[in-house]
Amino acid sequence: MIRVALIGYGYAGRTFHAPLIRATPGLELAAISSSRPERVHADLPDVPVVASLEETFALPSLDLVVIATPNDTHARMAAAALRAGKHVVLEKPFAPALEQARELASLAQRTDRVLAVFQNRRWDGDFLAVTDLLARDVLGEVSHFESHFDRYRPLVRDRWRERAGVGSGLWYDLGPHLVDQALRLFGLPDRVTASLAAQRAGAQSDDWAHVILDYGRMRVILHASVLVAAPLPRFAVHGQAGSWIKYGVDVQERDLVAALTPEGAGQTRDSEHAVLVDGASGTETRTPIPRGDYRHFYLQVRDALLGVGRNPVPPEQVLPVVAVVETAIRSSAEGRALALPLTEAEVLGFKRR
Repeated sequence: MIRVALIGYGYAGRTFHAPLIRATPGLELAAISSSRPERVHADLPDVPVVASLEETFALPSLDLVVIATPNDTHARMAAAALRAGKHVVLEKPFAPALEQARELASLAQRTDRVLAVFQNRRWDGDFLAVTDLLARDVLGEVSHFESHFDRYRPLVRDRWRERAGVGSGLWYDLGPHLVDQALRLFGLPDRVTASLAAQRAGAQSDDWAHVILDYGRMRVILHASVLVAAPLPRFAVHGQAGSWIKYGVDVQERDLVAALTPEGAGQTRDSEHAVLVDGASGTETRTPIPRGDYRHFYLQVRDALLGVGRNPVPPEQVLPVVAVVETAIRSSAEGRALALPLTEAEVLGFKRR
């Protein structure tokens, strides 16, 4: 049994990590470190609550530390856990800055510890569908790929994600998902062009992001906004032979949120659907979306710790994600297209994985 400590019991820790850890055979949620023990005890009365990192690292036979804290604490806490000899799962973003990500990757290598980044949306059903679509070359040569996370949240909330500060804002929140999926499908872009904005009254950080990844003749558009009330496509893929349009967001997050309340369990509805349009005939065909499963992340982490599998999201795969996120911020500030500041070794490491 792999003993796991969860650091942080906010939205990510409570909604994603605690349920997924407890649902993974071979993992034991041994403790949670939180400043709100009453909330932990209300949800998980059988799990001990500890108050500090030092107390967490002192737990007997602790194997894995999962860090689900505000973005500006990721690098510091992950480094402390690695130095304490623990394997680490780190909530995205890997780090707010590329240099911090490089230092963490180097530290994980020196300490011979597994460091995995929670890029859970690799296991979204619609991402699995579009991955299969492109692998089968259904659309021919792709010319345009568009990926959206659009929401309608017109009121600014008083929470760290929406305040001014390192690692805050919509692009740091959703950008790592959009970027990671794009890089998995198409590899590293030649250039990044971005525009970030704060559109809501009282906004202290960006709440609108539009990023273009240049792949020669092909363009990838990544977009996120919180002022979109109309249902727009989650994915739009256009190729020489036709188009594929996907509506609705993967339901796993919604299901996990609903399961936290007795009245919410089993009440969500699947609103996802996709349409394949044949370019020659104009025929529209509804295509299935497989069910995603975020548990695959922790199953693969378990196997990596047991020495019978590979790290599902190692640092080499996520360093370029941080580079794109950071480069997009620079591009927006400078108003120009920029190349990624990756070393030759980092590019090769990404390609090998």
